[in-house]
Amino acid sequence: MIMEFIFQMPTKIVVGEGCIYKNSNLLTRLGKKALIVTGKSSAKKNGSYNDVVNALNKEGIEHILFDEVEENPSLETLEKAKNMAFGADFVIGVGGGSPMDAAKGIAIMLKHAEICANNLICGKQLDAVPVVAVPTTAGTGSEVTQYAIFTDYNAGTKVNYGHKIFPHIAFLDATYMINMPIDITRYTALDALSHLIESYLNTKSNIMSEIYVQKGIELFSTCIEALLKGELSINDRQKLLLVSTYAGMAIAQTGTSIPHTCGYNLTYYENIPHGAANVLFYRAYLNSFKNKERAFDILGWLGIESIDKFANLIDTLLAKYKIKCSTEKLQKYTDITFSNKLKLANHPEEVTREMILKIYQDSL
Repeated sequence: MIMEFIFQMPTKIVVGEGCIYKNSNLLTRLGKKALIVTGKSSAKKNGSYNDVVNALNKEGIEHILFDEVEENPSLETLEKAKNMAFGADFVIGVGGGSPMDAAKGIAIMLKHAEICANNLICGKQLDAVPVVAVPTTAGTGSEVTQYAIFTDYNAGTKVNYGHKIFPHIAFLDATYMINMPIDITRYTALDALSHLIESYLNTKSNIMSEIYVQKGIELFSTCIEALLKGELSINDRQKLLLVSTYAGMAIAQTGTSIPHTCGYNLTYYENIPHGAANVLFYRAYLNSFKNKERAFDILGWLGIESIDKFANLIDTLLAKYKIKCSTEKLQKYTDITFSNKLKLANHPEEVTREMILKIYQDSL
């Protein structure tokens, strides 16, 4: 069979300690005024915000700060940022997935003045002013994907905004993660791993995306002991940052699958962090496959003997996030998940409502 696929990765990736300041000239091509989008405090504590400001000042680029992005950013937050942007030419998202995702949504609204947050999620594909991504966690891969996830309180769920905005530049500096708490380190690392796994166990998986999947999983495997001990060197941090980026490059081609769709409900209704929510389903998810050949590929790259041992590793790393849900909740979450036909279409085997319910029951 002759292979057919499209591989698109337009983001320039710059890696290394101090890479923003050292490569500040790249920012001059994007405009004369930047909107920095970040959370309330972490970017200021880990040094990333200061590095961005120093790089902008070095090149004589003005900036505005919006530091009100919450975890799982809402459409209302995007609207607030848009209304105070005052003619910014480009947007810099600094932080975890939430600020980077928010930057993409805000960049669309800056390009299209008629668009407000409430009609940002629409069928029409929109472009945006340039986006720069500065990840300070190693998990979402948003620095190299076109995706963005927002909380829509009117719809009562988390939603993918449906546009395709890749950051122009991603600056990867692992020093911002040196003092990251171990709980966040673990669930963000597992978020990246879930992207790699769901990209591989996917109808859209192809020979190019699988290069990044295999390399990312093998690199993750070298960090397992450090994640278990809770003691990570700067070398471990850089490896996990690359794992996240490889994973982002893979899902940019394939998307994710059932565990992410299930996990959105735990994040929205149960307040479980996104990275933890996905992998809580992995024992049941992997066991649901009739053909486990590709699942065994993943276990081989991880150096783990069985699905149960892999799931036990996840349970150990995420012990504090074990939850139980009522029968009524499981039925509700199953209905929401089963209605997401686009996401379920990525699963390479037949998907039934009973299968989804069993994954929820066996996991929660």
